[in-house]
Amino acid sequence: MRLLIVEDEPKTGDYLHKGLSENGFVVDLARNGIDGQHLALTGEYDLVVLDIGLPGVDGWQILQAIRAQKQTPVMCLTARDRVDDRVKGLELGADDYLIKPFAFSELLARIRSLLRRGKTRDPEQIRIGDLEVDLLRHKVLRAGARIDLTGKEFALLALLARRQGEVLSRTLIAEQVWDMNFDSDTNVVDVAVRRLRAKIDDPFPAKLVHAIRGIGYVLEERVL
Repeated sequence: MRLLIVEDEPKTGDYLHKGLSENGFVVDLARNGIDGQHLALTGEYDLVVLDIGLPGVDGWQILQAIRAQKQTPVMCLTARDRVDDRVKGLELGADDYLIKPFAFSELLARIRSLLRRGKTRDPEQIRIGDLEVDLLRHKVLRAGARIDLTGKEFALLALLARRQGEVLSRTLIAEQVWDMNFDSDTNVVDVAVRRLRAKIDDPFPAKLVHAIRGIGYVLEERVL
């Protein structure tokens, strides 16, 4: 199991890293909010232990960013013990909220409980650059403008958005969107992607859907 700790207090961070490593976890430690958010969004973790009062980007912002893109369980570990803070953390999507100072045995038990639970959460909204995909309401906005998609176009976009940054093969796309085995003699995927691009990319300067020659497609924001 791989954990990410986001903690700016050096002694606490080192203590958590050492204790959890000794209990069999692979642990990454970020000592500020900027690094923590980057690792949480780009890495693959089974759980994130997140402080709230962080330099650069605070824990609330990191929690919101995670929930906009991922299902990773998050435990808030913070000295903020007000009821309002606990409620805010849970409402923003935290799976648990533990107050400092804490007993390591309790922290370890809660982490193991969250991992056993295997809670899955599909994000309600996904943002990539200025593109917003509302998975529950089947609503798409680009730069604030509403974009109307057909059912299959939305299913294709939702698949690419859920797995943003990952190159998806034509075979996988055909299986997931059309529930069919891919036939190399057909170009159904390429045609669908062209139609999707015409709506969400062509009218805008920054392109988000990219073809990977000989493989498939990826949805990602590229910095020029």
